[in-house]
Amino acid sequence: MQRRAVPAVLAAALLLTAGCSSDSSGGADPSGADGSSSPASTAAQSSPAGTPAEQAPPAKGSVKVLRTVATGLDSPWGLAPLPGGDLLVSSRDEATITRVDAESGKKTELGEVPGVSPSGEGGLLGIALSPDYASDHMVYAYFTSASDNRVVRMLYDEKKPAGEQLGAPDTVFRGIPKGVIHNGGRIAFGPDKMLYAGTGESGDTGLSQDKESLGGKILRMTPDGEPAPGNPFPDSPVYSLGHRNVQGLAWDGKQRLFASEFGQDTWDELNAIKPGDNYGWPEAEGKGGGSGYHDPVAQWSTDEASPSGIAYAAGSVWMAGLRGERLWRIPLKGTEAAADPQAFLEGEYGRLRTVAPAGGDRLWLVTSNTDGRGDAKGDDDRVLELEVK
Repeated sequence: MQRRAVPAVLAAALLLTAGCSSDSSGGADPSGADGSSSPASTAAQSSPAGTPAEQAPPAKGSVKVLRTVATGLDSPWGLAPLPGGDLLVSSRDEATITRVDAESGKKTELGEVPGVSPSGEGGLLGIALSPDYASDHMVYAYFTSASDNRVVRMLYDEKKPAGEQLGAPDTVFRGIPKGVIHNGGRIAFGPDKMLYAGTGESGDTGLSQDKESLGGKILRMTPDGEPAPGNPFPDSPVYSLGHRNVQGLAWDGKQRLFASEFGQDTWDELNAIKPGDNYGWPEAEGKGGGSGYHDPVAQWSTDEASPSGIAYAAGSVWMAGLRGERLWRIPLKGTEAAADPQAFLEGEYGRLRTVAPAGGDRLWLVTSNTDGRGDAKGDDDRVLELEVK
């Protein structure tokens, strides 16, 4: 059954003349929330930085690679940890979802998602489990179709044969602008059980500042695709605007939302998201954008990051870098960086696409060396388990 289609948004696929992202690469994480709240609670909002009750983590941290969980993945993009510990991984270019046994590394293909039209940075992107997955077994996916970017949900039936375990997609949200570049793609359910989606401006910079457009935004909606209660703009799924290409979403222990996004030629960003705020693109890139624009928590030169997925663990946001080929640690105190960002795994595993909580001080990390970008083109892609502090 098809849900409410939000009125369209503009011009789909502008080709990439204007400076592409820091990486010219696709970029994103079903980052989990640390804590829970009822659907009626206020969505994750930024609060004043550095309140007295909050303690900053140590300025310096550490990363230990515990093991390689699986290898031989093809253009992996989204990651969704299952309740029993296994992992679902989406393939951008193959439009398939694969289950990875977290103990043995065995891969089982659930099936191909119909309607996906891979091209450039588009394809099957982020995935997330329904907040009621234990009872409804629904898997949500953000993908590029022939006409737009959209969110669908599918029943996952483990009892069916491999390759036939995904039910027909039910479109819950459509009309997000598509392009060869900047398709956004990260989706995640927040602690309020609402569905958040990071979108890109598809190469048309004017969309980011247009409140009527779905491009260059963070969207917040109900699991059925309706504008979520309490959103900042009446009858609109738009939660924040002025983004270039949102690639990572994660909540901290106090249910505050953070997002990573590609800059153009100067600064990539990690932002603390406040409902209704404007993050500046294309009028501002990085800090110091002027009155009316929300400055980032941290910024990086574009060859150091090209940020993709993010996750929160051990008091810090952990951010995967594509062009930067490294994992960044950003220690937090409130919604400010408590110390300078610290880089790990630089160049050791190539391009890093998605990072997700694995419980406690552990993270899952997915590489992105088969996406046709960078010097690592054609190399193997894998899932790693990390211990972080």
